[in-house]
Amino acid sequence: MDKIGNLKRERKVFKSRVVFSVVIMLSMTLILTIRLFNLQITQHEYYVEEALGNQMQNLPITPVRGDILDRNGKVLATNEFSYRLTITPEKVSNLNDTLVELEINEYIDSKDIERFNKNLSRFKKFHNIPIKFNLSESSASSFLVNNQMPGVEVEPYFHRVYPYGKSSSHLIGYVASMNKEDKSRYDKKNYAGTSFVGKIGVEKQYENLLHGQSGMKQIERNVAGRVVDTKVINPSIPGEDVYLNIDIDLQLKAESLLGESRGVIALIDVNDGSVLTLVSTPSFDPNWFVNGISVKRYEELKGNPDLPLFDRSTKGLYPPGSTIKPMVALGGLEKNNITIKHTTFCPGFYKLTDYSRKFNDWKRTGHGRVDTIEAIAQSCDVFFYDLAYKMGIDEINNSLSYFQFGEKTGLDLPGELGGILPSREWKKINKDEPWYRGETLITGIGQGFMTASPIQLALATGAIANKGNLLTPRVLMHSQSKDGESYFESQTESKQIPIKNIDNWELIIQSMKQTIYGKLGTAKRLNNKLNYTLAGKTGTAQVFGLDPEEEYIAENIDEKLRDHALFTAFAPIENPQVAIAIIVENAGSGSSKAAPLARSLLDEYFNKYGVDPDKI
Repeated sequence: MDKIGNLKRERKVFKSRVVFSVVIMLSMTLILTIRLFNLQITQHEYYVEEALGNQMQNLPITPVRGDILDRNGKVLATNEFSYRLTITPEKVSNLNDTLVELEINEYIDSKDIERFNKNLSRFKKFHNIPIKFNLSESSASSFLVNNQMPGVEVEPYFHRVYPYGKSSSHLIGYVASMNKEDKSRYDKKNYAGTSFVGKIGVEKQYENLLHGQSGMKQIERNVAGRVVDTKVINPSIPGEDVYLNIDIDLQLKAESLLGESRGVIALIDVNDGSVLTLVSTPSFDPNWFVNGISVKRYEELKGNPDLPLFDRSTKGLYPPGSTIKPMVALGGLEKNNITIKHTTFCPGFYKLTDYSRKFNDWKRTGHGRVDTIEAIAQSCDVFFYDLAYKMGIDEINNSLSYFQFGEKTGLDLPGELGGILPSREWKKINKDEPWYRGETLITGIGQGFMTASPIQLALATGAIANKGNLLTPRVLMHSQSKDGESYFESQTESKQIPIKNIDNWELIIQSMKQTIYGKLGTAKRLNNKLNYTLAGKTGTAQVFGLDPEEEYIAENIDEKLRDHALFTAFAPIENPQVAIAIIVENAGSGSSKAAPLARSLLDEYFNKYGVDPDKI
């Protein structure tokens, strides 16, 4: 006889099983829905690439970088055809083993591996990630013949080169591998396949012009991972060629004049602000940085006491010394602190009432009685101590601010510093101290807290040459696309210095002329067989102060503590064409160490271009 079943219990068990099944089904459905959403919506692009990974892939086409050329079309930076070794991580079964095998076969070294690992996060797994640049033809051929490593390929590319090596390296700059900061700065889509970007100089300043627009290609691989077909979807657009106002021949001449010295030479066109020469020495070879500079070489550059990596042309700030005396005198004339007939007696020192310190003139025996023209031509410190005292620091600050001292010039290079134009307010903010009378005197001869860059001095000198037209310096002349369709030209920018009496400009110009042509002019040695007229101003800037009774003897002072030599000038006087500023660190007298360099470079310029501005 069959047992009677417990229907109530069976229904309860059945019901619980149904509920459990429904919960499981709903959970699975939810999981599948989320997964489908993730596959189809959130990560659609990635999984499409993954799905086609064994067959089709879309990869960026890196544009060819534009060339950099000087004003006469001489190539300063260009690209050479070369080869690089790449790895596609998703095609490699064991990345570490692959790297070890490449190193054993001497295709790469430990530094390449280290650099590759740092760059991994910048790329997706299906990208061809570079591991070795500028592969030799023999290595590339050997790899192509013997390679049995899926996911590792040799690709052609254009390698950045700088034909003039160390010449103009601070100005031109260099390209190097992108880092995290570069990645955040530039457009991710346009730079998806880019390995190198400009780091300093023109390469960085005009990265947007030089880089170009990335393209897109589709590649098809076989089951072994080999590329069997390539289709260009969007072609890349090459970067624009950038033409500079710089004359590389003048650059080379200026560098040879400075030699092993630490210094800067800036030569500008006073009509439009074009920078014809901008040299900083010592220098370095930018080619060292393109594919990654060795640690040893970089440490040698960093540890060099002459600081070859330091760009003195944009970041070098120096006491301007006597080179600002023409600008101070102009301010005194404008404010009627002095007149054309004004004279000061110079016994070789200056003393303030109730002030114990003596302020010495560079000429200990004194200049005697001098007027404004003689004071500038002979660089009489006592005349300018007295003028500075009459003007006061506020008036000096106001007069020199017209020449844009203490501000950036607007030079189109990265990292420019503006220098210091001191004032009561500046000292209170930066030193938390009051202003003293003696500080006013030394500011009047370009010493003390005041600093300026060579490009500032060149522009200020140019403003005197063209009677108040203060220009914005421009390194870029123009850029143009490879096909010639796109063209961008740098525009001249300037502002007028507000001087009421035009005769004051003439007086200052005559004073600077007498520096060269006067019997007692500090640069009279320059006027021998000049083929053009020249007006200038010598300067010697103290690196540290001497006691009033202490005599300056260079041989008894450490080389790094010796005076800087400075010289500024413009030519021709009647129809000004160029202005120059030179600073040679710790060289001593501006008249003997800096002025002759200016004469040599100006001779080179006028021998090449003549005195007619239309010939430039």
